[in-house]
Amino acid sequence: MSTMGAVVVDAAGGTDVLRSTRVPTPTRVSAEFLIRIAAAGVNPIDAKTRGGRGAAAGIERYPVILGQDFSGTVVESPYEAHPIKPGDEVYGMTMAPRMQGTYAELVAVPALFVARKPKALSRIEAAGVPLAALTAWGAVVDVAKAHEGQRVLITAGAGGVGHFAVQFASFFGARVVATGSQRNMSWLRELGAHEVVDYTAGDWAAAVDPVDIVIDLLGNAKDDSGSRSLTRLKPGGLLVNVPTGSFPTMQDEAAALGVRATGYRVSPDATTLAVITRLIDSGDVRVHIDRVFDLSEAPAAHEALEAGHTRGKIVLRVSG
Repeated sequence: MSTMGAVVVDAAGGTDVLRSTRVPTPTRVSAEFLIRIAAAGVNPIDAKTRGGRGAAAGIERYPVILGQDFSGTVVESPYEAHPIKPGDEVYGMTMAPRMQGTYAELVAVPALFVARKPKALSRIEAAGVPLAALTAWGAVVDVAKAHEGQRVLITAGAGGVGHFAVQFASFFGARVVATGSQRNMSWLRELGAHEVVDYTAGDWAAAVDPVDIVIDLLGNAKDDSGSRSLTRLKPGGLLVNVPTGSFPTMQDEAAALGVRATGYRVSPDATTLAVITRLIDSGDVRVHIDRVFDLSEAPAAHEALEAGHTRGKIVLRVSG
């Protein structure tokens, strides 16, 4: 194939700048896979970048293909003896917009970004895992080092990153306090939250006893959630903020309260993703797909994402 179907962005803007078209097929070079994409995850960073924020500084020219998560089938491997071969089912994430995104039929991606798809998941389900799960793992395990005896507050616990963060923190023995809406309270407990606080019921922070760690998945983009979360930390506690550009005053506020704070930005990592795969296949971790859209419906998928209240992930179906 000399061309492939894709959804591109012609300029920064609203969902109307997402356009279905045909573009040149990518060429695999060096230690890359060429992968036929079955499904692509839709993430908040996609919408931010589309609108000129997020990772938009990395856009060198338009049109650009967004999307970071993928699941699919290997078309070409880096070399003949590579353990992952053509025809194998894989999943992973890429680094759009520095690299071509995954809102397309094919993608060329470095081998270090690709892992075998969990056997327990469909291709649609698998596409909802990589970016959100790797982000949650990085924040909860690598940075916060969640362990038994800790109290960990996770805001927006029912979201894409949140529902993985709840599961990882619980798996490693921490006592998890999650915020969520009334409709998600019982579900969050099923995922492993020990306490669930309804953020719509007045001053939710007042209902949270002091914690050692905050996994902040909102920042101050809504109702000063990040600032409220800082007040629940024990002296010397740590807040890990994830959403890009969501909490510009974080360091000053943390210092004033005598606590620590850091942002976190995810990197593609097949080794960690392989560990997450084992947890999924063993039944210790699961992914929830809220809605599935066809690739051509990317504008509607972004609208649904930006409307909020998504439980788990939104995924684009790229091929059958």
